[in-house]
Amino acid sequence: MRFFGNFTVRLTIQVFLLMITISTLAWCVSMKWLYGLVLLPFIIYQCWRLIFINKKIISEFQDLVETIRYRDFSRRFFNRRAPYYIQLMHRGSNEICDVITAINREKEIQYQYLQKIIELVDTGILSYRMDTGEVLWINRALKDLLGVPTLKNFHSLQKRNQPLFERLQSLGNERSVVVPITKDNLRSKALVAAGTFTMQDIQYRLLAFQNVNEALDEAESKAWQRLLNVMTHELMNSVAPVASLAGTLKNLLAKTKNKTVSADHFVEDIELGIDTIMRRSEGLLSFAETYRNLSKITELNISKVQVSSLFEHISQLMLPSLTQKNIELEVILKDPLMTIDADTSLVEQVMINLILNAVEAVKGKPEPHIILSAALNDGKYPIIKVIDNGIGIPDEVMDKIFIPFFSTRKNGNGIGLSLCKQIMMLHQGNIQAQSLAGEGTCFSLLF
Repeated sequence: MRFFGNFTVRLTIQVFLLMITISTLAWCVSMKWLYGLVLLPFIIYQCWRLIFINKKIISEFQDLVETIRYRDFSRRFFNRRAPYYIQLMHRGSNEICDVITAINREKEIQYQYLQKIIELVDTGILSYRMDTGEVLWINRALKDLLGVPTLKNFHSLQKRNQPLFERLQSLGNERSVVVPITKDNLRSKALVAAGTFTMQDIQYRLLAFQNVNEALDEAESKAWQRLLNVMTHELMNSVAPVASLAGTLKNLLAKTKNKTVSADHFVEDIELGIDTIMRRSEGLLSFAETYRNLSKITELNISKVQVSSLFEHISQLMLPSLTQKNIELEVILKDPLMTIDADTSLVEQVMINLILNAVEAVKGKPEPHIILSAALNDGKYPIIKVIDNGIGIPDEVMDKIFIPFFSTRKNGNGIGLSLCKQIMMLHQGNIQAQSLAGEGTCFSLLF
């Protein structure tokens, strides 16, 4: 501002003097005073002076532009013999170079800091151009995970690992999936999330790899341990009485065979024992059939489903039974046009199971109440809730409610919530439970 202020004042004075000189010369010519021609060289000098200043300023500005173009900010503009306006331009140019140098230095520090952080984290990171596949960034964690020394182009991964390349190509944004990775003939699993961003009209893709092999193995081991504990408990409950009863019947048959007692005396006991063994055998068969049904669902018939229609169908189906038990059913749906991508029959099965569980939970409550609601979670993903004001779920069993065959009810088979979880996972969603003892429970279906 100082430069422009001083330069403007001096330039205005020179232009004003030039105008006065030209006007005086014109007046002298009109008056036919030939002595006025002596002003002509002065006018020429003033015009040349203005042209010279203009060319000098343009030349200095071009030097500054060249400095910025080639990013040579170490260059210094200095000339003591230069006119005052050039010296002011030099001073301004030097300040511009200093500011840009400071900004670049700060950006370089931030880049080095970010680079060090990315190299230290366990998460593998890969960024590349979507049009050419040119890799912008790949950190050491991903190189170790994939077993590659470097990766200059994303498409070269196709030669190294065709299945992984195709899986990453088909991966949508804002989704996390577990993909298998083979390294040195050893298989591991990684959780991969993808996203895209645009810089200077060029689209880039960012992939984040998290090695979850150990975590999945540990979770799988715990799941198997819990499942085996439940199955062992269920089988022992059935096998132990059968084994004991079979031994008793064998002793009775031995007594009748040795004719120590009359066979007619034990016929009724033997028949009763055989009936008991048959019932327990049927129970074991039913248990095995339930386990088979749990793992039978593998494919979905996905379609666009209006949540309002889904709620209406569920209400019509469950309302007579709920009315008979004096249970109030409330439906809350703020957006009547809300839809979900789901298998209608399976989602209905999930909701029916949850409502039946809610019916059991509100037994004995003075004002039993069940709520069906639907909304968008974070404004993006559909979430359906089944809420009751029942007895709630104790904290000590909350982490076990989705384990197959685990049930807190005497007549429960422990298959309902396990089946609900499997169905929701097939929908790329999840089911969550929140509960307060004595106040109620909320099951959330996240799509």
